Parts: sequence; structure tokens; C-alpha cells
Amino acid sequence: MKKLSLLIAAGAFVFAACNQTAKDATQETATEVTEGTDALAASGIMEFEETEFNFGKIKEGEQVEHVFKFKNTGEAPIVVAQVSASCGCTTPTYTSTPVKPGEVGEITVKFDSHGQVGQQQKIITIASNAQKRVTTVQLKGEVAVL
Repeated sequence: MKKLSLLIAAGAFVFAACNQTAKDATQETATEVTEGTDALAASGIMEFEETEFNFGKIKEGEQVEHVFKFKNTGEAPIVVAQVSASCGCTTPTYTSTPVKPGEVGEITVKFDSHGQVGQQQKIITIASNAQKRVTTVQLKGEVAVL
């Protein structure tokens, strides 16, 4: 009987200790979420002058270059981490230094129409630390056969 009582007491102790750890973990997670919300509120906001550029009609083999400009209208610097295009025929370059609040950054896109014929729509994906972590811009137009 004493062994049973001792076993029950030990089980209760272990249960209470585990329960306390779970409460601590829950509280820690809630704190992280709250702090993350505060950080998000103070993030940069990337506002583009335009999100789509139509280059019209060009001949196959011609190249087109366009600069997409964005302004940081938020409260923290924006760092562009990566810019990628939906096709190897499109090459993006971008501002690699932090864009401070009120400043303007650029995404320059070069499209090589060699081997591309007909209607074209190239999606450029921008990953950054801005409030909207991933955003896209588009390059459109038509490539005519020589």
C-alpha cells in the first residue's frame, strides 16, 4: 500500500512538472508572436511606381530593358534578398544596399527576345524583408518573327 501511495505521489509530481513546462513553452510562444507582431508593424513597405510594363511589339533578337522603381513608405529599411525571373531569357538586377524609409530602390530587368516569339509575359519575383515578404512585377509584350 505504501508503495502504491509513493508511486501515485511520484506520478503526480512528474505530471505537475511536465504541466508547468508546457505552460512555460506556451507563454514563450505567445511572447514571440507578440514581439513578431511589433517587428512587423515597424517594417518597410515597398510601393512600386508600376507593377507591369508593356514593351509593345519588338523583333525577335532585340533586347528590352526596364527599371521598376519602388519607394520605401514604411518605418524600417528594406533589404531585397533575392530577385528571380520566370524565364532564363529575363535577367533581373536590383539595389543591394538597404533602402531606408523615404528612399527609392530599383529592380532592373533585361529581356532577351532571341528564341522567343509571340506574346510574352515574364514574372519577376522579389523577396525582401518588407511587410509583404514576396511581391511580383511583370514584363509584357509581343515578339515578332524576323
